[in-house]
Amino acid sequence: MAPETENKNNEFGKIASGKRPSIVSEFWYFLKHNKKWWLLPILIMLLLLGLIVLLGSSALAPFIYPLF
Repeated sequence: MAPETENKNNEFGKIASGKRPSIVSEFWYFLKHNKKWWLLPILIMLLLLGLIVLLGSSALAPFIYPLF
């Protein structure tokens, strides 16, 4: 093998053995580098809607219904 190929293999091994990023940090990286900031309000609204659905079936439901 050529020295350049061995160097690339070692570099790949170091990167592969490193800690994997979380889904949140990976999504933040995607937003930041691809300039997809318009996705952030959609994601926030989906998370809020999911939170309301979860809380709507709990003991907190009587306190949530007057908001709507």
